[in-house]
Amino acid sequence: MIRLRLFASVLVIALVFTHTAVAQSGTRPDDAPKRPVATYSIVAYDAETGQLGVAVQSHWFSVGPIVPFVEPGVGAVATQSFVDSRYGPLGLELMRTGRTAEEALAALVSTDTGEAVRQVAMVDASGRVAAHTGSLAVQAAGHHVGDGYSVQANMMESETVWPAMARAFETTEGDLADRMLAALEAAQAEGGDIRGKQSAALIVAKAEGTGLAWQDRLFDLRIDDHPEPIAELRRLVRMQRAYNAMNAGDAFVTAGDMAAALEQYDMAMSLLPDDATNGEAPFWVGITLVGNGDVNDAIPFLKRAQAQDERWAELVTRLPSSKLLPDDDALIGRLVREMTSN
Repeated sequence: MIRLRLFASVLVIALVFTHTAVAQSGTRPDDAPKRPVATYSIVAYDAETGQLGVAVQSHWFSVGPIVPFVEPGVGAVATQSFVDSRYGPLGLELMRTGRTAEEALAALVSTDTGEAVRQVAMVDASGRVAAHTGSLAVQAAGHHVGDGYSVQANMMESETVWPAMARAFETTEGDLADRMLAALEAAQAEGGDIRGKQSAALIVAKAEGTGLAWQDRLFDLRIDDHPEPIAELRRLVRMQRAYNAMNAGDAFVTAGDMAAALEQYDMAMSLLPDDATNGEAPFWVGITLVGNGDVNDAIPFLKRAQAQDERWAELVTRLPSSKLLPDDDALIGRLVREMTSN
């Protein structure tokens, strides 16, 4: 049964590539769609956590929807150069049915009449990696496959880009998101895309999936159009870490472990400068604590929110009717007074 399913998957994929190639662009590689998504990217697996990820930067607008594909417990794909985004879902489908990254990539490349202009990398949930750089990818173009990761680039200013990415990923301390960001920064330091920079994206998925994307992805960030996309991506990674900590704090509140919740909330607030939150994060931390009866612990968070925007105090008065705070005039009055006092 498993072999039959694998055969069926490969057959469907072969038919999809062959039919579309003939219908859209004939049979010659130089007839492939002219969409040169000049890009540098990394696909990676973290052996300690089982996390899978892709990070990418390009001069192409909104690179996030077309290059990175990640599925927890299955694998990660980056597809670029004269990009064919079908490599993402089809590669994941093959790995989901038991193919290694190398087998999945080989199956797709072998049925793609435009393989000479493609650049694709895959990593599976066991950390096995494969990469392909077509012979007609715009120079400078190349890839480097390392232990649990691959870095790849095309239309670069120089051939030093992908070796620098590899060194940065291997030598940077931190989690998978930190290390992939370091690889992107190293690429840009070597000149990056010869045309410049415009968009970026980063996805990190947990080791095991639940089928709920909003729970399965630790990071799912896109910068569609920005003069400094990697710097903006790093800023959003920091913000996502803070909100991940807030969510963990909320889970500890639900479990009745207030000490652990406060530790997570403090971590979140330390990651977010006041001018980055406009009060949103500290306000809801404070409201959560009030709802749990920890008013004294809540006040500093609420005051911090109020310092960013004076309308937060007004919002407090509206929450009891939605049962987000107790219907207690004395409590609401105290919160408003504390928030608005100097």
